[in-house]
Amino acid sequence: MTTETQILTQGVHHIGLTVNDLLKTSKFFTEVLGFKKVGEKPDYPAHIVSDGQIVISLWQVCNPAKAVNFDRKSNIGLHHFAIKLADVEILEELYQKLKETEGVGIEFSPEQLGNGSSQHMMIIEPGGIRIEFIVPTK
Repeated sequence: MTTETQILTQGVHHIGLTVNDLLKTSKFFTEVLGFKKVGEKPDYPAHIVSDGQIVISLWQVCNPAKAVNFDRKSNIGLHHFAIKLADVEILEELYQKLKETEGVGIEFSPEQLGNGSSQHMMIIEPGGIRIEFIVPTK
């Protein structure tokens, strides 16, 4: 007798990220990507931003001078997260915008993902978080 395991989860509710510079990262999401600031916790401090689909809590690290940056090949934790874009034209427009955005590191420009038809690029935002932007195959 085979029993299938019931799926208990219902997708991602939000992502919480600790960043080196809360103001720079918050401005990156709101001014560069067009997210809206939907909340904050001044005593932590934290800003909560959303694009209407995903909610991201940005938490200020307590002591930026002593913070250890994440190394995707050496640390356990968030390797990156991916934000879906509508089409390749938007991916290219965003790439051009990010090339001119202070504090953004471009890991690689828009390219085909593996052997498929999806396109993606990878960046490090000003607060040190690795983000992939992807146009998935339709």
